[in-house]
Amino acid sequence: MPVFSRGRYRARFSREIKDVEAAQKLRFRAFRGTDDEEVSGLDADDFDQDCIHVLIEEVRGDRLVCCFRMLPFENGSEIERSYSAQYYELSALRTYEGRMVEMGRFCVLPGLNDPDILRVAWAAMTKYVDENGVDLLFGCSSFWGTEAETYKDAFALLKEKHLAPKRWLPRVKAPKVFRFATQLRLRKPDLKQANKGMPPLLRSYLVMGGWVSDHAVVDNDLNTLHVFTGLEIKGIPPGRARLLRMSAA
Repeated sequence: MPVFSRGRYRARFSREIKDVEAAQKLRFRAFRGTDDEEVSGLDADDFDQDCIHVLIEEVRGDRLVCCFRMLPFENGSEIERSYSAQYYELSALRTYEGRMVEMGRFCVLPGLNDPDILRVAWAAMTKYVDENGVDLLFGCSSFWGTEAETYKDAFALLKEKHLAPKRWLPRVKAPKVFRFATQLRLRKPDLKQANKGMPPLLRSYLVMGGWVSDHAVVDNDLNTLHVFTGLEIKGIPPGRARLLRMSAA
């Protein structure tokens, strides 16, 4: 049974091997940058076995169009088990007392730009958060490519308005990073260019009150720049929270 259905799409949770492999195949196409359906492979790692996988499919035909995975934690004492902890020094979050979920490997089938896909994904996440008493969502939000110059206005906007509270701020751990909070401290963002360069998933986090690390990690393997992203559920504006829960009903 679907967790949530809207228009052309439905979402469901799974740990079954066949569903995990389907997600890994889609991730390979999305993250390795190929639109060729004949080119196949798996984007897989050791975290997959511990995660809940969310699959967004077309209602007619069952085609998988989007996926992401969730790794739940009882509190911050388990933060070192997260995928993000490979790249960010997260000791500040060890004292976080509430339940946490790491959301990762979010991707959409290459060539699809339907905003309803993201809406269904957030509806599924909202349902999970409410049913499981989650207090904090976190993960890595990625910019395509590793040239920070391309996204300077977006990073300047993050620096100016969306940095993590100091008590939760991740520290540098990865060997190659772009310290945008210091390197762009005098830059005023062009809002049009900033919003143009902001990844849709990160934009969704930000409008709900999300925050980011003060540096971006350069990930040459996936050809991305990514920032640690956190969203405290209690910090979501009431109007936005009502809309999310209405969409998940």
